[in-house]
Amino acid sequence: MNEAWSGMKKFSGVMRAVAVGALVLGGPVWAQQNIPTEGNLFAPRLVVNDRVITQYEVVQRALFLQLLRAPVDPMTEALKALTEDRLRMTEAKRLGLALTPEQVTAAMDEFAGRANLTGAEFIKALEQAGVAEETFRDFVTAGQVWRDVVRARYGTQVGVSEAEIDKVINGAAREAPLRVLLSELVIPIAPGDEAAAAEQAKRLSAEISGEGAFASAARRFSRSPTAGSGGRMDWMPLANLPPQIAPYVLALEAGQVSQPVFVPGAVVLFFLREVALDGAAKVASVQVEYAELRIPDDPAELSRLRAGADACMDLYGLTEGLPAEQLVIATKAMGEIPQDVGLELARLDPGEVSTALTRGGARLFLMLCNRTPVLEEPVSREAIGANILNRKLENLSESYLEELRAAAIIREP
Repeated sequence: MNEAWSGMKKFSGVMRAVAVGALVLGGPVWAQQNIPTEGNLFAPRLVVNDRVITQYEVVQRALFLQLLRAPVDPMTEALKALTEDRLRMTEAKRLGLALTPEQVTAAMDEFAGRANLTGAEFIKALEQAGVAEETFRDFVTAGQVWRDVVRARYGTQVGVSEAEIDKVINGAAREAPLRVLLSELVIPIAPGDEAAAAEQAKRLSAEISGEGAFASAARRFSRSPTAGSGGRMDWMPLANLPPQIAPYVLALEAGQVSQPVFVPGAVVLFFLREVALDGAAKVASVQVEYAELRIPDDPAELSRLRAGADACMDLYGLTEGLPAEQLVIATKAMGEIPQDVGLELARLDPGEVSTALTRGGARLFLMLCNRTPVLEEPVSREAIGANILNRKLENLSESYLEELRAAAIIREP
C-alpha cells in the first residue's frame, strides 16, 4: 500500500521520523524538484467517482512527498495517493464516518510531533517550502479517517491470540531473547533512482523463494560485503539490530524473505535462515559505544587504520592533525543511530571494524567500542496486542482499498 500515512514507515522506512531536514531549504522548491507549476493548475486532472482531482492538488501533494523524501516519483505517486484518498473519503462518507475539527488538529499535531515540532511549526515550515496548510490537512484527514473505516469493517472480525502476543514477547523478553541467522540483500539507492530501487526490492521480495534463490539474488544484486557469500551473516542477538529493523525480522518465519527495509542510501531485504532462543542473554536491548571516522576512500589509509587500531581510543593517536569533527566516539541507544550504521554495528564485536558505508564521497570507518545491555520495563501485553491488531488491519486495508478501486469509475476529464 502506498498510502502515505502508513507509508511513512515504508517511504523512508527509513522514515519513522519525518525527514524535515528538507524543510530548511527555505522558499518554494518546485524549480529544484522538476515539478510543473505552469498552465492552469486548477484544471481537472482526474475524476474519481465524480470527485475531481485538480492539477493544483497533484502538484501540492508532489511537493509534500518531496519534502518527506519519499523514494518515489513524486508526480506519479501524488496522483495515485490522491486517487486513493478520494476512494477512502467516499467510503467514509458512505459509512457516516467523519473527523471532528479537534480530531483533525490532534492528528496534525501528532504527525508534526514525529519531527519534534508542533502542528503550527510544521505548517509554517511547509508553507515556507510552498506547501499549503490545506494539503497537509487533507493528507492527515484521509489517513486518519481511513483507520476508522477499516476498523468499522474489520474490527469485530480480527482478533489477536495469546500465542501471537507470546511470540512477540519471546523476541523481547529479558529472560529469553532471540538470536537470528540472517542473509541480506542490499540494493543501493542513487539520487533520482528511488522508485526503481523500491520497485526492484518489492519484486525480489515477492519472487524469491528459498535460501538458494535468495543467495543467488544476493550475489547478483547486492552491494554489501556479504554479497560474495550469498548475503549470509553470522548468528547475532535480535537486540543487536536497530529497533526500526528488528520488527521486520521478528515477523518472519524461517525460510521467508522480509518486506523491503529502507535505510539511508539503500533498501535491504532479509532472509531468515534460522531463529533460536539465546539462553546466555538476559536483556532485550543494548546501547553501543562506537567510533565513526570519515576519511577519503583510500585503501592504503584504511589498511593503516585497521592495522593500528585495536580499540577505539587508538584512533585518536592515528588521526592526529585531522579536524576534530572527523572522528566521533559516542555512546547511543540503537534507536538513536542511523539504521545503516546500526546494521553495520550489529555485525561487529568490540574492536572490529566496518568500512562498507560512505557519506558524501567519504568512507566511514566504523569501530565498535563496546555494547552494553539496557534493562527495560516489563512489557505490556495489552500494548503488544494492540500493535499486532494494527498490523493485521493495515494488511486488510490494502485488499479493502483494492475492492474500492475495482468498483470505482476513474476517468480523465
